[in-house]
Amino acid sequence: MKEQSSEFRSKSNKIAFDQSHRQKINYNISKYDGAVLRGKKRFSNLELARQKAANLKHKSINQLDKLLVEFETNFVRNGGKIIWARHAEEAATSIVKLLEERSTKLVVKSKSMITEEIELNHWLGKKKIESIETDLGEFIVQLAEEKPYHIVTPAMHKSKEDVSILFQQKFDTPANSTPEEITAFVRNRLRSYFMEAGAGITGANFLIADIGGIAITENEGNGILSMAMPQCHIVVSGIEKMIPYVEDLDLFWPLLSTHGTGQALTVYNSIVTGPSQDGEQGPREMILVLLDNGRTRLMAKKRQRSALSCIRCGACLNACPVYKNIGGHTYGTTYTGPIGAVITPHMKDLNEWKHLSFASSLCGQCTEVCPVKIPLHELLLVNRNEAVVEGFIKGSEKWGMKSAKKVLGSRKLLDMAKASTKNLVLKYMFSKQWGNRRVMPRMAKKSFSQLWKEQQENQKT
Repeated sequence: MKEQSSEFRSKSNKIAFDQSHRQKINYNISKYDGAVLRGKKRFSNLELARQKAANLKHKSINQLDKLLVEFETNFVRNGGKIIWARHAEEAATSIVKLLEERSTKLVVKSKSMITEEIELNHWLGKKKIESIETDLGEFIVQLAEEKPYHIVTPAMHKSKEDVSILFQQKFDTPANSTPEEITAFVRNRLRSYFMEAGAGITGANFLIADIGGIAITENEGNGILSMAMPQCHIVVSGIEKMIPYVEDLDLFWPLLSTHGTGQALTVYNSIVTGPSQDGEQGPREMILVLLDNGRTRLMAKKRQRSALSCIRCGACLNACPVYKNIGGHTYGTTYTGPIGAVITPHMKDLNEWKHLSFASSLCGQCTEVCPVKIPLHELLLVNRNEAVVEGFIKGSEKWGMKSAKKVLGSRKLLDMAKASTKNLVLKYMFSKQWGNRRVMPRMAKKSFSQLWKEQQENQKT
């Protein structure tokens, strides 16, 4: 159980002092911050919009059982098929089976962060099925043989120079290629994949219960091509993406685009309700894989279930001082930053992943920027408390906290020892926890309490 925590600490210690990484991520996030600030000003009453969205998601999550049944009824009526997957392996193997039954050897993917969660590319590779990421950022990290770095911006950790060098190594393009030239190159290269792919695999930003449809929002048009060109469209979505009515999108789409990228509205917003009908062009099959994978476990948590309201805008990552210092890959999990630190311990294993909830300054910025008002910094504290209650904290930590509570709660005990003794205790018992890059503070010869008493006595005399 120590492995994930130790690896996290090791990576954090290394990447936090990487000047090149710090420069790239701070520059890229600063661009988003500026755009998001301008985007938010378009709302006449942003707080009201956030509160309404929070209320709608709260209602959806708490009525999820009914909405899932309503969605299934309408989606199947539209000609779609649904596969219910209890966990990641079940989802991945179901998709592989679908592709093998159709003799599919090439798939194109878009808006598919959830397929990272189930490690679909790994399963496809085992069966020699080629999988091409068609989002530009995802395409870049796939070329670099890396995992996505950010929920919205997979290649945020790379500069334009890094990408140019990568493309030169992989495709022998000019070393000084501009972003526009690289984008044009990728566009031309992907066209043939869209034409040849036997299946397109996408995620879903929202599941719409009353029409039995999925909503996808994107900026590049590759999502539409992934859905429309192949003969089979496979959607992978978590069960929590549900909203009651199609009209709710007029609230969620602007909130998602504004908080994610600062746009008034994302370039392409699509609603798909099923496969093509007679006389229509498009895929002949549409299959939705509805994934649990720990979500019902999180649902059972009275306090933490509100985290399922997340619309994956990435705002909390951009605001988090911890994320800005250690980056996305350090977390070692699909969903990073504050939201990842809240949901991962419950979607996976609390004992193994509890360290993520402790890796926070609790500054509250994540809560401030969340478009659906998830109290993220409070939920991190709830996770910490649960880890303690469940007995997942080392005995030395329990003893240390119990001793600290006793001493710090007693003025008599605090003043009993000399400053030199206190400094020795700090040096040999707490300096390791303080960190080897920080200087342990030294206690003054006299405490404030002692100085105050002396001052009062002097005044009397």
